[in-house]
Amino acid sequence: MKSEFKVVIIGGGTGGISVASRLLRNLPALKGEIAIIDPSEFHYYQPLWTLVGAGVSDKEVTKRTMESVIPDGVVWKKEEVVDIIPEENHLNTKNGSVIKYSYLVVAAGIEIHWDGVKGLRDALGKNGVTSNYSYQHADYTWELIRTFKGGNAVFTHPATPVKCGGAPQKIMYLADDYFNKTGVRNQTNVIFGSANPAIFDVDVYRIALEKVIERKKIDARFRKSLVEIRANEKEAVFEDLDTKEQEVVPYEMIHVSPPMRSPQFIRENAISDDNGWVDVHKYTLQHSRFENIFGLGDCSNLPTSKTGAAIRKQAPVVAENVISLMKGEMLEAAYNGYTSCPLVTGYKKLILAEFDYDKNPMETMPFNQAKERHSMYILKKDFLPILYWDGMLKGTM
Repeated sequence: MKSEFKVVIIGGGTGGISVASRLLRNLPALKGEIAIIDPSEFHYYQPLWTLVGAGVSDKEVTKRTMESVIPDGVVWKKEEVVDIIPEENHLNTKNGSVIKYSYLVVAAGIEIHWDGVKGLRDALGKNGVTSNYSYQHADYTWELIRTFKGGNAVFTHPATPVKCGGAPQKIMYLADDYFNKTGVRNQTNVIFGSANPAIFDVDVYRIALEKVIERKKIDARFRKSLVEIRANEKEAVFEDLDTKEQEVVPYEMIHVSPPMRSPQFIRENAISDDNGWVDVHKYTLQHSRFENIFGLGDCSNLPTSKTGAAIRKQAPVVAENVISLMKGEMLEAAYNGYTSCPLVTGYKKLILAEFDYDKNPMETMPFNQAKERHSMYILKKDFLPILYWDGMLKGTM
């Protein structure tokens, strides 16, 4: 089995597949010289999990085999990376393999830290506790919403970076809509316990979402971090991040967006920054200390939201700059921090937030995207999945 490659990519998610496709498209001579290392059997289109939790989409359509999305000409190593030795240009896998590289792309995604909330792991998937961040439990979210009879419906946002930062609130808006449809909203308190200081970072979208919160009469509590689930009592414990005081909130259902962190082999490696994320230059995506290493996506320390839309703009930069480095040329491709959050605010309603590193809107549509629109909901539900599978992963967009 070949164990030395020109380019090794850690991660078969959105970033890894997209970069591999672009490298091959731009430099066909790399056929057989690129390896993707990922132990997963399946590749998921996770942005639809919100709509799975709302009863709109079937979760099976979000899953494809990893083998089917690996580009032709790329070697798939179905192994788990446990250590990177950047000074020696190789990495080690869990089963003892040593894989050498000339250039390394780290696109390992983010780790869901279920144990970051006391009692959450054991409570998940029963007695009213759910999370759309789990493929296994996304349809349980729909079961809870569909059968809800009233009481406290609690939704959370953690005190850590998260993938798709809008997801914790999107399912809340959809639940509110459905509670109105079934006539239980008047007997229901919708509570949003968020560790963030506001509903959104970018002013124009924050103002729009504050109006949504007000219209829906949602009890939004900011700087509140979920620290414990008491499943037997159906109680959630929140800590105020400023005062450190704790508050117990009873619930009939709770949708938890769990804490997240970078994978362990990154957190404990020389390629990470002080917070455990891959330490890369914010524009070129080249590592700050090891010039033949690049990073992108959720595992990187790029100061922008961790979304698939961000990766769509990062992948071309990584591919172009890797090829430039191979040729001994200057790294001229640059990423401006673009990211996008399609914020579903109800059934058939969506605010399409797009912005850069400086929190400036970077809207692609010829209208005010801070307004809720049915057309943008259709874009997310029906068109973005097609663009993902048939365009982004194939390196054509």
